[in-house]
Amino acid sequence: MASDVKLTDVTKRFGRDTAVDNVSLATQPGEFLAFLGPSGCGKTTLLRMIAGLEDVTSGTIEIQGQVVNDVPIHRRPTNMVFQKLALFPHLNVGDNVAFGLRLKRESNDAIRKRVKDALALVQLPGYEERRVTDLSGGQQQRVAIARALAMRPELLLFDEPTSALDPELVGEVLGVMRDLAGTGMTMIVVTHELGFAREVSNRVAFMDQGQLVEIGDARQVLSDPQQARTRAFISAVHK
Repeated sequence: MASDVKLTDVTKRFGRDTAVDNVSLATQPGEFLAFLGPSGCGKTTLLRMIAGLEDVTSGTIEIQGQVVNDVPIHRRPTNMVFQKLALFPHLNVGDNVAFGLRLKRESNDAIRKRVKDALALVQLPGYEERRVTDLSGGQQQRVAIARALAMRPELLLFDEPTSALDPELVGEVLGVMRDLAGTGMTMIVVTHELGFAREVSNRVAFMDQGQLVEIGDARQVLSDPQQARTRAFISAVHK
């Protein structure tokens, strides 16, 4: 089976600082891969390189068999949901979800259907005319997910999608992501929610100081990590 995403010796430097250090891994179609690790360990930078938001210093990124190092973000079969929602406050929910589709000059009928379908997937049917500023944080994040889904990406990337939410709103966003994982879409998620990663992920990757320290079955890594740095991180989180 061909890999959906394949990273080979991927490195990212900012001046003298190495943010991502020689990372290699591959995902399978339909896989849910969760990245864990301390702040500043390179998880988000790696995700941004896959999305095309950061250039690769060295190494190669392949998506569905194509090297995409020099492929611009709008030509990659990916979409990304950010920690900070990046919704347009002056647009209603429907127009936020439709924004990328309009840039691609999709027909009005196609846009209406894809907006409706995307909002249904995130459990916000009929919200097209709502003001985003009137929504809860959890609802706003679900609108951001719907905007990404409307573009029909082959690969959906999440950068700590619940970290900016109040604790009581986290569950509704994780519930939507859990449902999406069941559809067979390939998803790579940077998260600090260990319980969610254990329950939903196929595999977990742990990064520290820019390096991929450990990767494996989610339950195995989180219950019985093989590397000392992974054990120390999980132990600290559970304190």
